[in-house]
Amino acid sequence: MIELLTVSIGIGLAVSLLFSEMFGLAAGGMVVPGYFALFLNRPVDIALTLIAALFTYFVVHLLSTFIIVYGKRRTVLMILIGYLVRMMMTSLPIVDVVPLQWVPTEPGSEIAVIGYIIPGLIAIWIDRQGLVETLSALITASVVIRLILIIIYGVELSL
Repeated sequence: MIELLTVSIGIGLAVSLLFSEMFGLAAGGMVVPGYFALFLNRPVDIALTLIAALFTYFVVHLLSTFIIVYGKRRTVLMILIGYLVRMMMTSLPIVDVVPLQWVPTEPGSEIAVIGYIIPGLIAIWIDRQGLVETLSALITASVVIRLILIIIYGVELSL
């Protein structure tokens, strides 16, 4: 049987292409909705990833006021800063001030940013087409992919 992540990314590529052609909106990169679809049952991870993407966008935007950043430089800088933000967020201890039932507590289910380049890819598209457009397309595409995965596998999915 094909691995769930592989199928999710494949379906994500098709759905992202459809969204791009039908609505003219990119869903945060071609592979991002496939990853997000697998993590829809982990809202804290999704929120942390979106926070990392926004932080990445603002850092690059701030840097662009001091240095010339455009084209390939801007793209690589977004991905690199996103990678560093993810690494930084991984090293920070998360203090559980208010215990929430939907925050995973069992071993092996740590709270984390999704992927290493995902925040940078989202930040690139926030920069190119805007925050609302990117997040709307990303969330909608992720839900569509998750629905397709549930239909294919016939069960609720979890990583």
